[in-house]
Amino acid sequence: MTDRLSCSCGKLTLEVEGPSIINAECCCNSCRTAGDRFETLPGVPIFRTPQRTTPYVLQRKDRVRFTSGTEHLAEYRLTGKSPTRRVVATCCNTPVFTEFQAGHWLSLYASLWPAASRPKMQLRTMVADLPDPGVLPPDLPNAKGQTGNFMLKLLGAWIAMGFRVPKLDVPGKLAL
Repeated sequence: MTDRLSCSCGKLTLEVEGPSIINAECCCNSCRTAGDRFETLPGVPIFRTPQRTTPYVLQRKDRVRFTSGTEHLAEYRLTGKSPTRRVVATCCNTPVFTEFQAGHWLSLYASLWPAASRPKMQLRTMVADLPDPGVLPPDLPNAKGQTGNFMLKLLGAWIAMGFRVPKLDVPGKLAL
């Protein structure tokens, strides 16, 4: 199974092969802060839920291939020392992925998938960071942090990759 995805304007294209590691909505302070900043960009597509959580499809890096438009990728870090970078397609300000330093996976923004074929979310993480977790619907498990199962799935993917951590070059920097 291969999903062919693109940014909103279609200049950036990518292919995602195989099943995801896990699909999760993140409620952490960093994702909410970055999301607030991204929403100030002109033309940015809707990428968060009405509760302002960020749905991600976590995928092994070795199963994601950018097929065109990588010159439009630009990274954003909340601070100069942030180990996490978020990457946007600057051609149309589409959020593309979040990458943890030395991570073997990409947290692809679920909004890259058309609504009809978007992977179903399995849980919410970092609910403890929300000022009022009561705003969340009861449709998914609402975990205070990352669950043991979440971490085991990431570890299993890393083992399957032979403990490799592929590097991904992003040519631009985004200042917000």
